[in-house]
Amino acid sequence: MSRVGFIGTGHIAAPIARLLARKGHEIFVTERNATVSATLKADINATVGRPQSVIDQSEILFLCLRPHIASDVLAPLSFRADHRIVSVMAAVSETDLRSLCAPAGDFVQTIPLGFLEQGGCPLAAYGNDDLLAGLMAPENPVVKVANETSLNAHFAICAMVPGVLDLLTTGVDWLTEQTGNADGAEFYTTQLMAGFLASMEKGQTGRLAAERDALATDGTLSLQMTQTLQAGKAHEALRDALTAIGKRLET
Repeated sequence: MSRVGFIGTGHIAAPIARLLARKGHEIFVTERNATVSATLKADINATVGRPQSVIDQSEILFLCLRPHIASDVLAPLSFRADHRIVSVMAAVSETDLRSLCAPAGDFVQTIPLGFLEQGGCPLAAYGNDDLLAGLMAPENPVVKVANETSLNAHFAICAMVPGVLDLLTTGVDWLTEQTGNADGAEFYTTQLMAGFLASMEKGQTGRLAAERDALATDGTLSLQMTQTLQAGKAHEALRDALTAIGKRLET
């Protein structure tokens, strides 16, 4: 087992730390979010310290800072050549990481969501994917990508998750208006989507389109829904958002 440190302790770091603690790793966290770090200390016996202390005591480091503050936080810190680094910071390039974390040179960049603590979160990985797999798999499958452009495209797809949740919220609001039952509307909508996706056959390219076409046949309510969304240019809006996010990550 390894000594794993977290620079930045918040929404993404906490579930990763809990997962790795369950797997037997020793956890070190910064006080950047005092409430979260105190909870991790109480729940998983994490050692809480200043950033340099966390770095000095760790073999593997997760960088979980917001991208716009990464340089300010990391630049004053000292790393070792033997450090292995996992960055979960969108828009912080490999070039920037190598400069900020020198002389460390063993990196992997990835895109986690909080549900990885329960497993089933696919992790796009650019760099040392074996390092990430050794920590996260088999609970969370690691998907190796060839370059940072591909990684950024996966980051954009991750941003689609709250967009889909936003649409589902609109559906829940509509159902609540029709039934007067907010709890029932949210339960029904979330269970319907979660159950359907969970039942789909895994590992078959084109299965999303195939399932769509199986439901949206001539004369059905499902076809009316897909056609209305297409006519309203929902798909164009999604593509535009993904493209804009991808361009933002390149800068």
